[in-house]
Amino acid sequence: MTTLSRRRLLQTGAAAVPAIALGARPARAASSLPATGVAPSSLAAFDQAMQKYVTEREISCAQLAVAKNGKILLARGYGSYSKILPGKPRFISMVQPTSLFRIASLSKNITGAAIARLAQDGKLSLTAPVTTLLGLSADADPRLAEVTVTRLLQHLGGWDRAVSPDQLWADHTIAASLGISLPIDHADIIKWATARKLDYDPGTKYAYSNYGYMLLGRIIEKVSGMSYEAYVKQKLLAPAGITRMKLGRSLLAETGTSEVTYTSKFTNKTVLDDSGNVVPYPYGGFNMPNQDANGGWLASAVDLVKWGFVFDKAGTVLNSTSLSRIFAKPEIGMNSGGSWYGFGWSVRNNNVGTLNTWHTGSMPGTFSFLARIQNGVSYCAIFNRREETGSPDFDSIDPILGQAASAVRTWPTTDLTSRYF
Repeated sequence: MTTLSRRRLLQTGAAAVPAIALGARPARAASSLPATGVAPSSLAAFDQAMQKYVTEREISCAQLAVAKNGKILLARGYGSYSKILPGKPRFISMVQPTSLFRIASLSKNITGAAIARLAQDGKLSLTAPVTTLLGLSADADPRLAEVTVTRLLQHLGGWDRAVSPDQLWADHTIAASLGISLPIDHADIIKWATARKLDYDPGTKYAYSNYGYMLLGRIIEKVSGMSYEAYVKQKLLAPAGITRMKLGRSLLAETGTSEVTYTSKFTNKTVLDDSGNVVPYPYGGFNMPNQDANGGWLASAVDLVKWGFVFDKAGTVLNSTSLSRIFAKPEIGMNSGGSWYGFGWSVRNNNVGTLNTWHTGSMPGTFSFLARIQNGVSYCAIFNRREETGSPDFDSIDPILGQAASAVRTWPTTDLTSRYF
């Protein structure tokens, strides 16, 4: 699972005035994808940019939502998908603004908010070590006792997937090492990882870690006494008025009619059993339930921009202290591009005295992007495939949507929220 665009990490200007998209191929002559939802004429630049983007990349399902100052102003679904589910005839559905997509690492800011809420409610110390919270042994590496909740949140925990395997994507290796059958679960992953040395001293550098966020999910369960999904739905999503979001499943047969299908030209040996069968990568090539706290949520773009409103100001979900903690600079400070990683968000000061926050998500069959920029503007785009060999650059969605925002001369005032919630 990938995360932050390198281009985004290196940007120093405001997101609404991005650099020119690099590596984009000329648009081919093609008819527009069928679209549903609402796109006001004053926001036509967004709609046109998305149509061009998905055409260039041969994307069959996509969504876009745009908001400003707590109002959803544009909500679009693009393309269509077909399914045959057990006991049901094949059906073809247009992508709606409320259709569900896997959102991959956009899940991390949800987990970060859940941890902040537990601390807000006095149930968790952010300086507590993971060894104490989860009862993990530090025998294999005493430095594990230095991994705190905050260091997990800010990717400072000591695991570096450029050095060691990404634990959430090493199912076959873990099963073979432990001498167990597939599928593996969270406890197996933790057992395998805890028996290995860390890759660096905790707190000394940033290294993106899906495993660190998986551990945060287990901390949420241990401290709250609830399942990770139940805690997030009850304490975060329901108070925000969001009811569609849920954790995803691995197989097409397990998905509902409101969830799009995912495409990839790659295959993988199934991680769901020991058959050795080669399967489409998005359907059994990885274990979706194991991804829960680091990349397992299903959502629509309108869900995610509405979720973003939670971070605009103190409210029923998060108070001002929690918001300050979520966006605070880590102990290692800013990176060379002037940004830093908070609790599931990349963060940077913008040129109007506020913060731009953003994140991407990527797994086989999914690419997603959510940004909150200056002047109360936010947008989310989600796609049913990601960049693969030979594809045009997918990270260019960042400057493309930034350019669309800067092209708006008059923002509409009609709030579409009530249409979708």
